[in-house]
Amino acid sequence: MTTPSQQPIVILVDADACPVKVEIYRVAERHWLKVFIVSNAPIAVPRGPLVERVIVAEGMDKADDWIAERSRPGAIVVTADVPLASRAVKAGASVLGPTGRAFTEDSIGMTLATRNLMDELRSSGVVTGGPKPFSQRDRSAFLSALDLAIVRLKRAGFATG
Repeated sequence: MTTPSQQPIVILVDADACPVKVEIYRVAERHWLKVFIVSNAPIAVPRGPLVERVIVAEGMDKADDWIAERSRPGAIVVTADVPLASRAVKAGASVLGPTGRAFTEDSIGMTLATRNLMDELRSSGVVTGGPKPFSQRDRSAFLSALDLAIVRLKRAGFATG
């Protein structure tokens, strides 16, 4: 069994539609953390030792599966995908949405139920439209939440770079 100090903090990003990748790169560089940008297609990433691009096979949930398999205590998962967030929370990861919302053991059950209900309502035509547009306030909230998650993991004894 490994202790937190033996596990480095890593950031796993569900990157296909992530609007905060640039912010993640900046924070990771400041804290010297490894970032995995996971997608089904090539995405431009900064060159350097801290950012690794992972391109998974085409197919439903392949990126989610890659991230979920590597989710663990000490990992920070960034995703707007609620089923992936649920899997990562169950694996012990710290999970953030791009708006800064933290998914936790206490909140994920209700969040998943709400997501499933809204999905049913949309598919039956009762509800149309999607989420509100991403804002500067969302970006700021995400940065605060990411910094807080990193500080908490450091205090828990997880290592950086």
